[in-house]
Amino acid sequence: MKEKTIDYILRTTWLAVQKMYNEEAAKFESTMATGFTLLSIDPEKGTPSTALGPKMGMEATSLSRILKTMEAKGLIERHPNPEDGRGVIIRLTEFGLEKRANSKEKVLIFNETIRKNISEEKLNHFYEVSDLISDMISNKKIYDQNDK
Repeated sequence: MKEKTIDYILRTTWLAVQKMYNEEAAKFESTMATGFTLLSIDPEKGTPSTALGPKMGMEATSLSRILKTMEAKGLIERHPNPEDGRGVIIRLTEFGLEKRANSKEKVLIFNETIRKNISEEKLNHFYEVSDLISDMISNKKIYDQNDK
């Protein structure tokens, strides 16, 4: 194959972004996954653990491992969910809020730099194409059509 496939471009671009974020996170003794989790937790009210996985697009086992590590590092606390006796609310500690601010700053710098170097029109096309790809995948319009 001489031409790069769409999935190849998506994968290699994401891997480059992931590597960049992990390198930045390492400066704060963290990881991209931890930063992403910090940004996904409501900084004021916390987030129910059952809502966090779907919000992040992660499997429960992977998220559970990350949360366990974050709790051990003092970034989060688990509190009983008053609306669901079986569930817990994940809340950020003061230290977690500090680390969240670091993560947010890095994400904003990334976005600002991209916006400075890529026209709004091209970014809008990128968002449109990304939405269409996600929609096609979630509505099973890629492989299921061939199964019939």
